[in-house]
Amino acid sequence: MNEIVADVVIVGAGNAAFCAALAAQERGAKVVMFERAPEDERGGNSRFTAGAIRFAHEGLEDLKEIMPDLTNEEIATTDFGTYTQDEFYDDMFRVTQFRTDPDLCEKLVCDSLDTMKWMCSRGIRFVPSYGRQAFKVDGQFRFWGGLCVEYWGGGPGLVDSETDIARANGVRIEYGARVLELIYDGLSVSGVKVKQNGRIFDVKAKSVVIAAGGFEANHEWRTRYIGPDWDLAKVRGSRFNTGDGIRMALDIGAAPYGNWSGCHAVGWDRNAPEFGDLDVGDNFQKHSYPFGIMINAEGKRFIDEGADFRNYTYAKYGRVILGQPQQFAWQVFDSKVLNLLRDEYRIRQVTKVSSDTLEGLADKLEGVDKEAFLAEVAAYNDAVQTDVHFDPTVLDGRGTPSLEIPKTNWANTIDEPPFEAYQTTCGITFTFGGLRINAASGQVMDIDHVPIPGLYAAGELVGGIFYFNYPGGTGLMSGSVFGRMAGASAADALNA
Repeated sequence: MNEIVADVVIVGAGNAAFCAALAAQERGAKVVMFERAPEDERGGNSRFTAGAIRFAHEGLEDLKEIMPDLTNEEIATTDFGTYTQDEFYDDMFRVTQFRTDPDLCEKLVCDSLDTMKWMCSRGIRFVPSYGRQAFKVDGQFRFWGGLCVEYWGGGPGLVDSETDIARANGVRIEYGARVLELIYDGLSVSGVKVKQNGRIFDVKAKSVVIAAGGFEANHEWRTRYIGPDWDLAKVRGSRFNTGDGIRMALDIGAAPYGNWSGCHAVGWDRNAPEFGDLDVGDNFQKHSYPFGIMINAEGKRFIDEGADFRNYTYAKYGRVILGQPQQFAWQVFDSKVLNLLRDEYRIRQVTKVSSDTLEGLADKLEGVDKEAFLAEVAAYNDAVQTDVHFDPTVLDGRGTPSLEIPKTNWANTIDEPPFEAYQTTCGITFTFGGLRINAASGQVMDIDHVPIPGLYAAGELVGGIFYFNYPGGTGLMSGSVFGRMAGASAADALNA
């Protein structure tokens, strides 16, 4: 094997890692990326995402810079709306219960649009997120929930594009290369120790950027830090995100930071495999629950399915499902809303039952108390405010206020066949706890809150950004913003 020479080493090869690599490369650094996964499983969690990305914008003119291929017909038939910095801040503060680190949040929000333009300038393509984030109302597509753009080709398209662009710009990518530890002399980081093809070797570098994901695929760490039963959760994405990047930084005195007992976790097909399936991608998720009801083994509703747009609830409801008896829930719909169900409900690998009667459906709801379920549906139907107009593109206020657990929006009676139900469990996406970084440079801080020379971090292993919950599409934006910053800082440090 040829000797590997690098100015900047990137640990990982997902979106945050590629943004770091491209930012360092454009400043003249010689960049090498080490990806633990084999090439056919490359891309970390980024490859499993549907690709929606959240950023602040003032409307069509900003969006045309990011999506120059928008057609006149698309522009004429679409209400993209706006998503201002103030709205982005409001969403971040609200869903994290005002715990998000203000400096990291400011960087995320204020740099989001410029980072989108930068990615576009590097050759990344974006398209409107019609299939997941828009409904057609009076002949126009109307976006909701602060999201209107996704990567062309979703997660796989993003990883393929970033890989091609990086290689075309001289970035070296080594697959099946697990970084074991940082080379550290007590003063600064000067490289990494790598295991590849049964061989362990050192790679010297002036700077290292860790972008290796969280610890969601580590059963023991999940139970240790997030709590009991988290070893039972399915993993939505990569089986390689076991916390290696966090561990190697902690081993040299880096400061842990953020919501170590928190994570992004969603409703995920009950019979999905242990780890993500690249052929299915994100489609084991089941995110149309605001238009139906969720029932546990006792036949009872246990959550307000319509508390907010799903973008602001889906990442915390996985935890709630995990806490139900036997760690499952059924999502129940009738024919009035079946046309609103997302494409993920139509995949072949789905746990689904259907019937022309509620009694017949109840017989098929595996593990559920039949009589309690039928009584729950009857009580729910009686409570629906049928005089309030149903509108899936706004918080319509059509609820069930008289119930012990009211549904706040999008309540419809469940009384028109055919009836369908989908069984879900908890799918963990990524963990919220990680490393403390300098919000101005991406440099990793030690336990005395002093920067560690030569060490930077980006992506899911940065702590302090998300607490309790998460606005949909923010993870990709965070990885892009902080990846770009970390890579640029690592390269700039070469000449400091």
